[in-house]
Amino acid sequence: MAIKKRNVILVYLFTLITFGIYLIYWLVKTKVEMNELGAKIPTAWLIIIPIANIYWLYKYAEGFSTKLKKDNNAILWFLLFWLVGIIMPIMVQLELNKKAKK
Repeated sequence: MAIKKRNVILVYLFTLITFGIYLIYWLVKTKVEMNELGAKIPTAWLIIIPIANIYWLYKYAEGFSTKLKKDNNAILWFLLFWLVGIIMPIMVQLELNKKAKK
């Protein structure tokens, strides 16, 4: 499966229209795409389990950091995603869109 280019504005719009359900769908899809690049993000079912979702978000940030940004700053990205979560879809989707062009 190839990396799909998505419009960042539409990600936010669909998330608002569906009251957050689209964001979960988007997280699952981007997790699959990052895993294809070599990330080791566990199953997305952990998103809905309290406490486990923190671990999942860390692994997601780690995959983003090592496979997309290539800066190996997983803790920084995890804290940024966790504390200022509204920017996470922008950051991840912009990096995935760069990979989709190649």
